[in-house]
Amino acid sequence: MQTINRNKLFLASCIALIFTSLTFAFRASLEKVWGQEFTLTKEQVGWIFSPAFWGFTLAMVFGGTLVDVLGMKRLMVLAFIGHISGAVIYIVAKDATMLFIGTLCIGIGNGMVEAVCNPLVVTLYPDNKTTMLNRFHVWFPGGNVIGGLLAFFILTKLNLDWRLLMVPLFIAAVIYGLMFIRLKFPQTERVTSGVSTGQMFKSVLSPLFLVMLACMFMTAATELGTTTWTFALLEGSGVSGILVLVFIFGIMALGRSFAGPVVHRLNPNGMLIFSSFFACIGLLLLSRSSGYGAFAAALVFAVGICFFWPTMLGFVSEYVPKSGALGLSLMGGAGMFSTSLILPVMGRWMDEYKQEAISRGMDTAAADAFAGSETFMKVAILPAILVVIFTVIYIVRRKHYKQERITRAQMKPSL
Repeated sequence: MQTINRNKLFLASCIALIFTSLTFAFRASLEKVWGQEFTLTKEQVGWIFSPAFWGFTLAMVFGGTLVDVLGMKRLMVLAFIGHISGAVIYIVAKDATMLFIGTLCIGIGNGMVEAVCNPLVVTLYPDNKTTMLNRFHVWFPGGNVIGGLLAFFILTKLNLDWRLLMVPLFIAAVIYGLMFIRLKFPQTERVTSGVSTGQMFKSVLSPLFLVMLACMFMTAATELGTTTWTFALLEGSGVSGILVLVFIFGIMALGRSFAGPVVHRLNPNGMLIFSSFFACIGLLLLSRSSGYGAFAAALVFAVGICFFWPTMLGFVSEYVPKSGALGLSLMGGAGMFSTSLILPVMGRWMDEYKQEAISRGMDTAAADAFAGSETFMKVAILPAILVVIFTVIYIVRRKHYKQERITRAQMKPSL
């Protein structure tokens, strides 16, 4: 009988997430290229990007509901189909509609990856959930670094056709597809722990879960909305937006690699307060930075958003454990749906601020810089709100966290 190979399942999950992250990096670098080739405004590009997020949301919500029924392997087959078909549609795209459809297919594939791999990691490492979710999600910024560098050299340095960016997508998809098809998947943690479907649905209606779901809208918009538009936001700042984006994702990958000690020192709630504060300060600094100073501001912002996504999932998995795969999928789906809403809004803000600047007599470069600065300032409101909410949650739950620390200390072996 085939056994569960925890290490290979985790590795295959990481490669599937690399595919997802490559698509994010490539989209960010293709904003200007698609705008020129297909004659699109930034708001129109935002609408083309948006199905990557609401398609992701639909896949996560349905996948999270059905993962215990259909099984993880079948959903990963759907992810593979979405990924391959989306890349093919991109290659043959002749207009904005085809780009939209290709983005939707890839978004659905990416959502299936998250719907399966988050509960898979939690099931494989039940005693170290937040740390291992952070290590798994290392490969989101890690893949973005790879994708950003590939895009920089292919598009900027070598001036090659953007469709060449689809090649690494095919390679990643084939690798994870071949690995998963040969491996046996476990049942989810909820099923093995005996939690009923009714208890799972009741858990996702609890006040704590609903508050965290609302917060996920803001954490994801702060992280993914800003990083998706980084290239355009820094267009007039005198520095390469792609390189700043690669720098941000490099810091995020490094931080998530060493998340364990931070989790044990601050706990998930403390990490979220820390992250919101630095994300807010980073956005304010980015709104006033230019040239190589943008890298210093980006460092602060990257430290802020570094732990957002995996720690939000870890918080729910640890403190609302009966929510199971559905809870993780609803959280991820909310984050992606939020991003699908913020992208065209941010695109409209940039278009409007640029027109305002040009009407004041600014040249194009100065208008781009003004539009980016004002948009950064608006987005900074979101993490400022989150600082307040996460602090209130910490105060309300401080007795629970104190008991948790006492229990953890009692479990440590004495010398």
